[in-house]
Amino acid sequence: MALEEKRAWILAVVAACAYAVYLALVLPRLLDAPAADVPYAAALLWTAGIAVGTTIALHVAVRMAAPRDDGRRDERDREIGVFGEHVGHSFVVLGAVAALLLALAEADHFWIANALYLAFALSAITESISKIAAYRRGVPRW
Repeated sequence: MALEEKRAWILAVVAACAYAVYLALVLPRLLDAPAADVPYAAALLWTAGIAVGTTIALHVAVRMAAPRDDGRRDERDREIGVFGEHVGHSFVVLGAVAALLLALAEADHFWIANALYLAFALSAITESISKIAAYRRGVPRW
């Protein structure tokens, strides 16, 4: 398995787990109080921060576990990377549009922040899944 594919697996699993933990922390609070009163910021910041730290630590561990893999990326790796980024960035754009529409509708900060966090999580997950699929099946031709 290529180093870049391992990195994609790490990002997919960590992003999905971090967002699941965030939902487990926030959803019960949302059932008991209106969205404007739900304390979500600390849970959002902690889960995102821990996800970033975990991803970095796992990337370092994977890199150290396979020192013979010099980390060189060939043309296929670059092509798969660009493909995955295009797929993942579409969710960032959708999240930004959703956040903009929520702001224009004067929605609570809770909904705006959660739309952005969901977009970032979906972006990381779909980017990783598309990279993994491309490593397994090849990059689709347009």
